[in-house]
Amino acid sequence: MESQRSLLFIALMVVTYLLFSQWQLENAPAVEQTPVSQHNNNEQVANADFVPESTDSQAPVTKALAIGAKLITVLTDTLSIKINTQGGDIVEVKLLKFDTEQGNGVPFTILQNGNQKYVAQSGLTGANGIDRVIKGRPIYTSTQSNYELNNENLTVDLTFQDNNGLSVTKRFAFSAGSYSVGVDYIVNNNTNNSVSVQMYGQLKQSTLQDTSSGMLPTYRGAAFSTNEERYEKYDFDDIAEANLNKTTPGGWVAMLEHYFVSAWVPNAKDNNQLYTSYSNNQEAVVGFKAPAVTIDAGQQGTTSAIFYVGPKDQAVLEKIAPNLDLTIDYGFLWMISQPLFWLLLTIQSFVSNWGVAIIIITLIVKGGMYPLTKAQYTSMAKMRELAPKMAQLKERFGDDRQKMSQATMEMYRKEKVNPAGGCLPLLLQMPIFLALYWVFLESVELRHAPFVFWIQDLSAMDPYYVLPVLMGISMYVMQKMQPMTVQDPMQQKIMQYMPVVFSVFMAWFPSGLVLYWFISNMISIAQMKVIFSGIEKKKLADAK
Repeated sequence: MESQRSLLFIALMVVTYLLFSQWQLENAPAVEQTPVSQHNNNEQVANADFVPESTDSQAPVTKALAIGAKLITVLTDTLSIKINTQGGDIVEVKLLKFDTEQGNGVPFTILQNGNQKYVAQSGLTGANGIDRVIKGRPIYTSTQSNYELNNENLTVDLTFQDNNGLSVTKRFAFSAGSYSVGVDYIVNNNTNNSVSVQMYGQLKQSTLQDTSSGMLPTYRGAAFSTNEERYEKYDFDDIAEANLNKTTPGGWVAMLEHYFVSAWVPNAKDNNQLYTSYSNNQEAVVGFKAPAVTIDAGQQGTTSAIFYVGPKDQAVLEKIAPNLDLTIDYGFLWMISQPLFWLLLTIQSFVSNWGVAIIIITLIVKGGMYPLTKAQYTSMAKMRELAPKMAQLKERFGDDRQKMSQATMEMYRKEKVNPAGGCLPLLLQMPIFLALYWVFLESVELRHAPFVFWIQDLSAMDPYYVLPVLMGISMYVMQKMQPMTVQDPMQQKIMQYMPVVFSVFMAWFPSGLVLYWFISNMISIAQMKVIFSGIEKKKLADAK
């Protein structure tokens, strides 16, 4: 097999795979407006008995609030949060350390309660849960309307007292430098009877969100984890088709988007029920329901969970809950991507520039794969030497494909040449490229990360298309260094245009990935020169 054709063919397959991934996202069947399924099973958590559909009546930030309700603003060094006292839901979150656009100074808004709703809700259901028994959900009170983190920790208490003597404090705990929020319910039972409550936490998001992201096939939707399923996506179509209902020790539920995630993490020691639901107004819900807590008369009981809203930081997420770091979705090659990301992160910690780190990791990867590269180009050189003999066989056997194939294999055997010798090493290198692709695509550290000169965002396309053009030129040089044995004029013409085609394809890819491919090509050119020169010297030495 002619190795230059193999190289371009496999590379084309890689790009085709990436484009097909994006095509699947852009052409997925639209989520239809179907009603929420009704179930007779009282334990089905998607049932309106405990999923408070009345939260739709909570007013968006841009609309009037329910009578008696208000918005509380909480400001930390990382988060700007708005909490609606009706239900105590988090209806807006801005990430203060992440700009919407690079350098514009406008914090990235991840949760909002406008037309494209995306909110975090929690409450108490169960036999005596106030979110179940109170129509329209409880309206809490607070001592302040604005809270600000001045020290290491901040506690925000919302309180509610019913007419029967049940007192509930909903406590939000914030910490400096953290995107995790502790949500605790402290229930004081001042009634004459025992009460039973269950905490739930859920994420509600409009499925009408704009999910387009150019050439980036990124996922937006729900995900969950159980003790049996480490990480499972459950997209909006899945939620519309069937309600999830799984019971697991620990576990978590999340809503994902490019670079960012929100997640409810219940108590790891409890058997929690994970669920989804879908409403008529095309809003998808994923949530958890904790076990019932029974509180005797005159006693106090607590139930709690962690709410995370922020960047997909692998080191942080893996400390919050098992497998939560898998929301940084490296695809089926995660076992390669994770160590590559660690290496990239380590290099960047020394050089302080992500572009330089990409160049160095490319040098390391290409250097580590040099034995494979040498085998590939050595096989290529042997195949080139057989080109005249191949031409003779073609003249001899003409259109008799069977005899031509037999004669070719016999020639390979006599010359001790493996026709797949140039292709197999390349096949082994492709997973590295794909794994690095997902590292560059999923790593929030590269978001808005500058390199040099005009490349000020390695996660975005090159604004002037310089890198894609340089990559195309490097591919052209590689072609010229590998004279093809292809005689068919049409195939030759296709091969000649491949650098142009790839330059156009890569023009919309993250500049960090194009930088990697360009540097990889330049290293390959240098390696080819060294390897081919060594082969020629060996031939001259053998001739003497």
